[in-house]
Amino acid sequence: MASDRLPFLDLTDPGFSTRGAEVLAARARHWCARTPYGLAVLRHRQAGQLLRDRRLRQGSYAWPGTQGLEGSFTDFWTASVIAQEGAPHKRLRALAVPVLSAGFIDGLRPEFDAIAAELAMDIVAQETVEFMEAFATPYSGRVICALLAEDQDDWPVLARDASTLGQAMGVEAKSHEAAVNAACERLMDRAVRLTSRARDGRDKRGYVARLVARAGELGGVDEAELLNLIVISIFGGVDTTRAQLGFLVRLFIRHPGQWDALRADPDLASNAVEEAIRHNPTTTWSTREAVEDFAFGGVDIEAGQTLHILVHATATDPRVVTDTSFDITSRRKTHFGFGGGAHNCLGQAVARADIASALRALAGQVERFEWDGTPEYLPDSGNTSPRFLPVRVVAG
Repeated sequence: MASDRLPFLDLTDPGFSTRGAEVLAARARHWCARTPYGLAVLRHRQAGQLLRDRRLRQGSYAWPGTQGLEGSFTDFWTASVIAQEGAPHKRLRALAVPVLSAGFIDGLRPEFDAIAAELAMDIVAQETVEFMEAFATPYSGRVICALLAEDQDDWPVLARDASTLGQAMGVEAKSHEAAVNAACERLMDRAVRLTSRARDGRDKRGYVARLVARAGELGGVDEAELLNLIVISIFGGVDTTRAQLGFLVRLFIRHPGQWDALRADPDLASNAVEEAIRHNPTTTWSTREAVEDFAFGGVDIEAGQTLHILVHATATDPRVVTDTSFDITSRRKTHFGFGGGAHNCLGQAVARADIASALRALAGQVERFEWDGTPEYLPDSGNTSPRFLPVRVVAG
């Protein structure tokens, strides 16, 4: 099929939402749609196939170029594990994956739980808060400090820089270029300090200490690659947790019965994380780029063409999900909020664990959340996040 016969979605429109009615209408017409950035993949089966298709490479490496970004962030991003393919990519995954083992993450859970419980107690005491400032941002910053074995008091600077980096991944990226580059440079300086501390023996248990030890075992790991991996881990760890917690609060305000279910059974926290990513993801699409010409699903795809796998559209595809309501008790088909194939997210187990810890702590102390003003959000495409979530916290 010629691409000009496909439905069209304008991802560049600041008012566009990847969860909007026009996306669902396009999904009903075809498995994909045209966009200013290439094709949008809208159905679950095709998304799963394409994420594993060797005729495609990870496509987000090209994002800074599509937004006209220049400087330190672009240099960092295009050299990152996200931008690598083949042997270099496998080498970096072989470095990072064993470091983020289940045992290491389980060892951090008590610290995650303690941080979440303290912050939950604080917002209950205040009664009315801006949730992102009072809970989501300090929690995500302190969790990364725990991961890095950093002083907890350092979380404000770390969280600010990581969140600023996230602005590079939205459709308004160019307007944030200077701040993003400055934040990237500070995070790179931090990575240098962290590796130096690990090599001096002042950190023997944190993520960076484990990375440095693993790099020594493997050999052949370039210092720039190691620093880059640390920065992208901080960036992803803070921004994903912070934004997804905000969207969870929005979902639970809209669906108070689901909050009651979580309070009755805190073990539903892990499944609640999956439902939040399915219904209101902070990373609204995963990107791939064709490395050769090929035909797929009746559509001709050219080498160099970009495909965006839309997380919400594919996760709520009625061909695989008969009930698309927000329901934390239901087990669904796999969503693609953490990508898929060779380029699935390295830190997804940490994100799942720390968000679930936060939910359990909040459910233990908060009877319900209510709006206490008008919330504000970044555009609902690219990487998105709540900007401002004014809530009233009713104690449990």
